[in-house]
Amino acid sequence: MSDLPQLDLSADVLTLTRALVDVPSVSGTEEDLADLVETALRALGGLEVERIGNAVLARTELGLPTRLVLAGHLDTVPIADNVPSRLEGDRLYGCGTTDMKAGDAVMLRLAGRFGVPGATPVHDLTFVFYDNEEVDSALNGLGRVARERRSWLYGDLAVLLEPTDGEIEAGCQGTMRAVIDVPGRRAHSARSWLGTNAIHGAAAILATLDAYEAREVEIDGCLYREGLNAVRIEGGVAGNVIPDACRVEVNFRYAPDRDEDAAEAHVREVFAEAIAAGATLTVVDNAGGALPGLAEPAAAEFVAAVGRPARAKLGWTDVARFAAFGIPAVNYGPGDPQLAHTREEHVLVDRLQPAEDALTAYLDGSSR
Repeated sequence: MSDLPQLDLSADVLTLTRALVDVPSVSGTEEDLADLVETALRALGGLEVERIGNAVLARTELGLPTRLVLAGHLDTVPIADNVPSRLEGDRLYGCGTTDMKAGDAVMLRLAGRFGVPGATPVHDLTFVFYDNEEVDSALNGLGRVARERRSWLYGDLAVLLEPTDGEIEAGCQGTMRAVIDVPGRRAHSARSWLGTNAIHGAAAILATLDAYEAREVEIDGCLYREGLNAVRIEGGVAGNVIPDACRVEVNFRYAPDRDEDAAEAHVREVFAEAIAAGATLTVVDNAGGALPGLAEPAAAEFVAAVGRPARAKLGWTDVARFAAFGIPAVNYGPGDPQLAHTREEHVLVDRLQPAEDALTAYLDGSSR
């Protein structure tokens, strides 16, 4: 870390975003960036700071009646020849610009403003910078914090600064993956009638998926649309063999009014005929969603402060971890989520300051 420039939290949000992007932090290699974030937060003097692996936690303890938790991951997907950052006109290019170092920069700017002695936010604040969000959920740093320092995640509202293009995206969908194994009987393809083609047997499963009508449900004024899709199919032995096995992997994105058990029950019901015919369905991953919780006073106040109506989060994010604790949570941050993980990932410069300003107004009370 000694060779890396220290983070200047008094710098503008664009400069700070560039500084974060220019420190590579692919999942599993966040230590250097976590060191820089920890050092910058400790230097402010008004925060309690704790380090758990490569997750950095900081909070104010002003005795205020309400607490806002701000969270963002430090890691990125693998770099695609897009580090260091480069500024071209009104766009900052680089790995993590959108997902989600621009959001991290906003968090650090807020820490620099409200995490110093004498600061007077209207809510106590907790900042959570965590690692390994872009990989297997078992490695997720926020999950580790939840297991080892759960009290750090408690608050009246949590905001994940995931890219939402400046919109509030409330709650999130649940996501489930299952594999459906179709049995067959192997035979020589010249005598195919002696076998049972497992790939052909998967046709009914694909037809079911093609005819599936996705449910739409409105919760707290947010419209969630479900989806059930095949995402992978495997089968075949050789060019002259009737295959005796075929596997179809399906992904179910479900509205947050279903829990994990209800989601699995629904998928099993959809494929009941295939299961009755001999196929087996195995759930390999199931992460429940998060209700928007917009009726909660802290969430309603935040929506009013931003001045934009909330919409449903179509996807799974770590807001679900807060929802599991009964804490309303929303996604709100600069950056276009459709650019995340792309080689041409970038953030529009004019989207950075409005995100900081909206959160500042919520925290200093000027939005009331």
